[in-house]
Amino acid sequence: MSIADEASQTSQPFARLLSPLALRGGALPNRVVMGAMHMRLELLDRAAERIGAFYRARVEGEVGMIVTGGVAPNDEGRFEKGTMTLSDDADTAWHRAIVESVAGSSTRICLQILHTGRYGRFEGCVGPSAIRSRINRHAPRALTTWEVWRTIADHARAAEKARQLGYHAVEIMGSEGYLINQFTAPVTNDRRDEFGGDFAGRVRFPLEIVRAVRAQVGDDFPIIYRMSVLDLVAGGMTGDETVAFARLLQQAGCDILNTGVGWHESKVPTIAHVAPRAGWAYAVRRVRQAVSIPVMASNRINDPQVAEDLLAAGDADLVSMARPLLADPHFVRKARQGRSRSINTCIACNQGCLDRIFLGLAATCLVNPRAGREIEFQPRTPARLKHIAVVGGGAAGMNFAFSASERGHHVSLFEASDRLGGQLLLARNIPGKTEFDEMLRYFKHRLEAERVDVRLGRAPMAAELTAGDYDEVVIATGARPRRPAAPGIDHAKVLDYAQALSGQRPVGRRVAIIGAGGIGFDVAEFLLGGAPHMPPTVDEFAAEYGLDLDVRAAGGLAAPLPATPARHEVTLLQRKTGRFGAGLSPSTGWIRRDRLTRLGVNMVGGVSYKRVDDAGLHILVDGEARLLEVDTVIVCAGQESERGLHGQLQALAPTVPVHLIGGADRAVELDAMRAIDQATRLAMTL
Repeated sequence: MSIADEASQTSQPFARLLSPLALRGGALPNRVVMGAMHMRLELLDRAAERIGAFYRARVEGEVGMIVTGGVAPNDEGRFEKGTMTLSDDADTAWHRAIVESVAGSSTRICLQILHTGRYGRFEGCVGPSAIRSRINRHAPRALTTWEVWRTIADHARAAEKARQLGYHAVEIMGSEGYLINQFTAPVTNDRRDEFGGDFAGRVRFPLEIVRAVRAQVGDDFPIIYRMSVLDLVAGGMTGDETVAFARLLQQAGCDILNTGVGWHESKVPTIAHVAPRAGWAYAVRRVRQAVSIPVMASNRINDPQVAEDLLAAGDADLVSMARPLLADPHFVRKARQGRSRSINTCIACNQGCLDRIFLGLAATCLVNPRAGREIEFQPRTPARLKHIAVVGGGAAGMNFAFSASERGHHVSLFEASDRLGGQLLLARNIPGKTEFDEMLRYFKHRLEAERVDVRLGRAPMAAELTAGDYDEVVIATGARPRRPAAPGIDHAKVLDYAQALSGQRPVGRRVAIIGAGGIGFDVAEFLLGGAPHMPPTVDEFAAEYGLDLDVRAAGGLAAPLPATPARHEVTLLQRKTGRFGAGLSPSTGWIRRDRLTRLGVNMVGGVSYKRVDDAGLHILVDGEARLLEVDTVIVCAGQESERGLHGQLQALAPTVPVHLIGGADRAVELDAMRAIDQATRLAMTL
């Protein structure tokens, strides 16, 4: 019987996903692995306590194996100066916290050994060759042959130390464009010694590492190798080379092949919401068919049914989930209990995790602000249970309502419209943002589960709230679009972004968008994209980004198909003269700029707005008057807090505590992460 067929055929939901897997050193209780994430928690105060609480929450959620964030085998392999390596003596406290987090459970804990190579953010980083990455200002120094052999020995020593510290396995990071991957790809390896040249020379470095690690740790300690099944860079490995490499890794002593997709400098999105769920199965499948050891799939697997289907198809034997276990640490336990509806789904926004890492901050999660901050959200029973009114059913209002109700408070949630969601109802209309539907599903489920008194179609007046028996009032009425004072701003062809995204008013074919921030980009994508609420298929995604689904070409790339003619002609305008979308997400902004460029959006900076009239939008650019002959002008020039009720309550009943959260508190940007975090923290402290 093959590994994929070992799942017991019972009535248990997700039978394959939840079936055990035999592995040297001890079986895994299920097929879900928490993939490695660089959280930066070790750089915060109370680091060991934070790290232990973070991993312990996932252990309680019944994940089968946890792979830690990558730890360098030597100083040259660090992410940045100041981060620790496995050769440090001072780092054992947080390693001990990680190992102790799984004590007494069936969850296995695996340490990832990661050498960043030319991605190291410091002067003196190294690589197989002196070829600088376009995403790092530091040029690497080429390792000498002797240093390559020393680095191999450093990996073996790191693995031995991991075993001594109590880890159950090690994962060797050979994917995502880090050092080992830099050796295997021709584009970054121009060496002339035994570690360069032809295919055999380029893969010698990782094979020697695996052999050295196996010799060091013995026969009863599992070795996982994370290999790149698609480099997604020009000059990467071919599909045939990848398959041959997988077989060699098995022969060298690997127990599991984990599959990574794309380098950090690739121009193909691999984990953002624009990528289809389980969209890389076509490449994982080729490796799975080539070897007899278990193969793990990763990237954009955020739903138990998606994972189950992947395993049932024989494309993989295990699934790696990283961000989904930030969003919901109890993902596996809920799946086992048949409570998939209660899973807080990762929406692949990257705002709380990757973006914060790129900004030098500790990672968390937009939909789950407790992630990485578990010690800050310890459950406490309120000294007195209160009756609380919440006005506004957007992200902030809903999160406060179910979080406060979970603590025992009686909460009534008022929403003026007939639907919950607020600004999320607009966001979900952007093509490709179908994951926002999962966010709304989870929030609504939590309101039901916590028995919040939800009153739709109700906009209570201040007198009603003060006349009731409410102990406190929370204002979560959000923000409204701001319309700058300008001649013609009330012209019939002028819309605000809410009117455009909601379909409240029709949009003409020729459109000018005033404001090139996140909302301006959203509106442009809305006008130019496909039908909302329809996630992209793998074929559509491959055509747009130029993927070779047969995995024959180097790097797995092909020529992208020309963009489909758009429904609208769009001009995006901003007052600034700098780069468009400069304030967008660090991890996804490039995707959005690239898409609008390919769709033919005309971007004009340094604009002064003069007036709107029947002829169109009159502007000044570098002192030169221009007329944009457009049918519609959409204003995306910021928001204003909707807080009229707050002032009325303070005047009518100054002794009643009133709280502002979300956009009602701060409308500088539509920031769901800030709103959810603020709402949750308030609910925890009342």
